[in-house]
Amino acid sequence: MALARQVLGLGALLSLPLARCLQPIRYSVAEEAQSGSLLGNLAQDAALPPAQLSARRARLVSEDGRQHFRFDRASGRLVVAHRLDREELCGQADTCT
Repeated sequence: MALARQVLGLGALLSLPLARCLQPIRYSVAEEAQSGSLLGNLAQDAALPPAQLSARRARLVSEDGRQHFRFDRASGRLVVAHRLDREELCGQADTCT
């Protein structure tokens, strides 16, 4: 099995209390993860009720404009949107974030 690579960091996007903002929430995903693979539950990890995610209009934003992940504000679940190809995303870089 391929080593897990860190590909996503979330934190300040949610306007969390100051103490949480200092500690970004990070998720890792294995190379070649299948579509629908669960990364985590952002509501639980941010210690917020799922309703707060909707109230705060939480969303995912990527630098390249592609949506590699799906986020369900109602439940807080963060999943892989489509199979990820590390070489396509990061080329030959040792670290892929």
